[in-house]
Amino acid sequence: MAPLDGNAALALDAAEYASLSGQTPMAAAHELAVQEASVPLTDSLKAEFADRLAGLSVGHAPFHIDILLTGDAPVADRVVQVAGSPVLVRFRTGAYATHRQLVVALALHQTEIRASLTQPPGIGVDPRIGALVVMVARADAEAEPGDALRDRIARIAGVPVRIATLGAPDSDLADVQGGARLTGIDPGNGRRYACTSGFVVQRGSASAVVTAAHCPDNLVWTDAERREHPLPFLGQWGWGYQDVQVNGSPVSLSPAFWSDTAKTISRRVTGQRTRDQTRAGDIVCHRGERTGYSCAEVWIPDFAPAGDLCGGGCTPTWVAVRGPTCRSGDSGGPVFLGGMAYGIVKGGSYRGGDGSCTFYYYMSVDFLPDGWSLATG
Repeated sequence: MAPLDGNAALALDAAEYASLSGQTPMAAAHELAVQEASVPLTDSLKAEFADRLAGLSVGHAPFHIDILLTGDAPVADRVVQVAGSPVLVRFRTGAYATHRQLVVALALHQTEIRASLTQPPGIGVDPRIGALVVMVARADAEAEPGDALRDRIARIAGVPVRIATLGAPDSDLADVQGGARLTGIDPGNGRRYACTSGFVVQRGSASAVVTAAHCPDNLVWTDAERREHPLPFLGQWGWGYQDVQVNGSPVSLSPAFWSDTAKTISRRVTGQRTRDQTRAGDIVCHRGERTGYSCAEVWIPDFAPAGDLCGGGCTPTWVAVRGPTCRSGDSGGPVFLGGMAYGIVKGGSYRGGDGSCTFYYYMSVDFLPDGWSLATG
């Protein structure tokens, strides 16, 4: 079966989103169509209110846009037609810091905040509340109860802070096309590991597939007839803002990826969504070799994972998504909506009790290695 194109692929995501949200498939499809069509609007709103913008997020049922501004000067709500539907743009004022100031504060004071705690926290900019969200270990939260920990970190950062508690530490989730099972041997311990392929990329006439850099170097794809196809290692980038590896193919690869759990439905990549265009509240989907296909809501588009998962601390350039599923083996898998590529999965955070997925985070396609570009059809 030929890969699905944009509208047919988006209809599948709408059906999955409908099952999560309780909407009818038709209503969910309309919500996602408006979500995609609203990107130019939110880009223009960011430019219009650049000097005061503390946060921009979207919501659903019905689709709407929320904007948080610094200062007290009021801005009247407005209604804008998007894809034939009225979209309410709501404004709130009184934020302490702009979004840019929050991102700069995180970058400048991340090392000091990490050093002040027993375990390096995850930190993100929450555009809904105009504050840094610092996800600390339970031991750190218990050592400074009440508002003491929040106020101390706020003094370090110089911007508003909200404290959240991590249930368990973050960890990497460790014809060929994206969304396929890749396996390889770690030469350090001789064990075989599995990852998920992300998207097909190209450099000149060379064709390759990307996955996570913390996966084994030399990988093998096994086709439906159980035949093994080596994918030689071409390079990896795994510091700060990247977790990506490129494995080559001796033949030209189709710009497509498996999207469903059973790997029976292939989608054509029609374009990419940049991180700057990704809003808190956006619905995105991912496919992982361990957990299959699921859709969920973007939580924080400016996120620095906990621990030292980026050869040290990570920069606040990852995108965090509120589950609902993630497991080791999902690493490198595609994050998408319809035929639009958003990124590849890096890692996740788990609840301490049952080990279920709290959120996962991905590297945006913005950060593909220099010289390599997303293959589209």
